[in-house]
Amino acid sequence: QVQLVESGGGLVQAGGSLRLSCATSGSISSIATMRWHRQAPGKQREQVAMIIRGGTTYYADSVKGRFTISRDMAKNALYLQMNELKAEDTAVYYCGADTPRNSYWGQGTQVTVSS
Repeated sequence: QVQLVESGGGLVQAGGSLRLSCATSGSISSIATMRWHRQAPGKQREQVAMIIRGGTTYYADSVKGRFTISRDMAKNALYLQMNELKAEDTAVYYCGADTPRNSYWGQGTQVTVSS
């Protein structure tokens, strides 16, 4: 079992920055991939960024160059640094973790970008 708790969301003006955090506990050593997804009102959940064991990262085209995913193994934490935020980044952001047997998700944190 893996437990994930997101934090760091809030209200920010367009052009501003936020850093989301995801505290991880449980069977951390079994995690192969960690992700950030988001879901805006009336839209499907979409993957924003992913980091695999070893550090390789992937980003959605819509956030490439603005968002950075990172993982601090010593602190058992996943981060998403979001810069140059746009109104269309408004969504609930979810942290996810994949193990060989299961995928786990946090409860989400709201990010609202005012234009």
